Amino acid sequence: MEIRQMRADEFEERMALSQFAFQYQMTAEQIESRRSTYQAENDWGAFDEQGALLSALIIIPLESWVQGKNLKMGGIAGVATWPEARRQGCVSKLLVHSLETMKNNGQTISMLHPFAFSFYRKYGWEMTIERKKYTIETRQLPPRVETPGQVKRMTKPDFAELDDIYSSYASRYNGTLVRTQEWWENRILTQTGTVAVYYNEGNVPEGYVFYHIKDRTLTVHDWVSTNETSRKALWTFIGNHDSMFDQMTITASADDPVPFLLPDPRIKQEVIPYFMTRIVDAEAFVRLYPWAPGEREEAVIISLTDSHASWNNGVYRLNWSKEGLARIERLEGAAASESEGISCDIQALAAMLTGNRKPSLLHEVGWISGSEENIALLERRIPERTAYLMDFF
Repeated sequence: MEIRQMRADEFEERMALSQFAFQYQMTAEQIESRRSTYQAENDWGAFDEQGALLSALIIIPLESWVQGKNLKMGGIAGVATWPEARRQGCVSKLLVHSLETMKNNGQTISMLHPFAFSFYRKYGWEMTIERKKYTIETRQLPPRVETPGQVKRMTKPDFAELDDIYSSYASRYNGTLVRTQEWWENRILTQTGTVAVYYNEGNVPEGYVFYHIKDRTLTVHDWVSTNETSRKALWTFIGNHDSMFDQMTITASADDPVPFLLPDPRIKQEVIPYFMTRIVDAEAFVRLYPWAPGEREEAVIISLTDSHASWNNGVYRLNWSKEGLARIERLEGAAASESEGISCDIQALAAMLTGNRKPSLLHEVGWISGSEENIALLERRIPERTAYLMDFF
C-alpha cells in the first residue's frame, strides 16, 4: 500500500469515491466548479500495488482560536474508503500519516467531525465541542425591547465587516475557526438567507444574524452578539418577523444563557456532541498555549503517552512563570511517580487544554493520575474557556 498526495489528474476518481461514500450526487456543472477549486496537495490517498485508489482524506490548512490566540490547525475531512477496501487498515495508515504531515506543517492541533466518536478516539482525537440546538416557538420568543442604535439588513453582505464582528466573538472560545475571505465567500455566504447587522449609537457594528425563513420555520445560519445590547436588539429584530414563522431553530454554544433569560424557558433543547480535537505536537502546542498567571513560578512533571504519534511520548517538566509563560523540558529516561507528577494520554491532554474539561474531573473518572496537589496546580494554570465551533468541514 502506498500513501501519497493525490494528483490533479485523479480528481474524477476522488469525486467518485466521495459521492459514493457520502451518498450524494453532483451535477456536471457542480463537478467542474469543484475542479476549479480542487487542491490536490491537501488530499491524501491510499493506493494498492496497481495504483488504484482505496481510501482518501483531506487535511484542510486552517487556524483556530485557542485561549484567545489563533493557532495553525489541520482539519481532517472527506475520509472515505471503497467498500472492497474496508477493514484493511487503509484509514488507519492515512490517519497516522496525517499526524506526521501536520506536525511537519506546524499544525500543532487537529479537529474533525466524526462518523463515530469511538473510531477516532482510537487514534487520539477526543470529543471537545458540544453545541446546543434550540427550537423556539413564536410565542416563546424574548419580549421586544427598545435598544440604542439600530439593526440594518445588508443588501450585499460585506464579509470584512462581518468578520470583524465574528472575530471579536470567536476569540472568546476555544475551537472556533479563523475565517478567511475564501471561507466566508465559499462556506458561509453561499447559503440562502438574509444578513442583518446591529450598529450601536456610534454606528459601530457589534452583532449580526444570518437567517432564512421557509415553510413557516426561521432557521438561523449564523448569530453573533458581542454584548448584551446587541443580543437584545437582534432578538427584537427576529421578533418583528413573528407573523412569518411558527418556530425558529438556532445553534448556540454549550454555555449559552438564552433559556434562562426567556420568560418561558421550556423550549426544546438538544445538547449535541459535535467535533473532536487532537494535539498533534504536544511540546510545540504547550509552548504556544496561553496559560493562566499564578502567584509565583511553579512546575509540574507530566508523563504523556500517545499510541500513534511517538514524538509525544515522554516525561516532561512544565514550568510556568508568575505571568503564565510556559517552558517545557523533556526529561530523557525519566519516569514520573504519582507523587511527583501527572500521568495522562494525549486525549486527556486535549480534553483539558482545548475542551474545558477540568483536571479534577478527569482525575475523578480515572482518565489522569497524580497527587491532588499536582492536579490542583494544573487546574489553576488552565484558563476556563468554553469550546465552541460555529462551522462545519
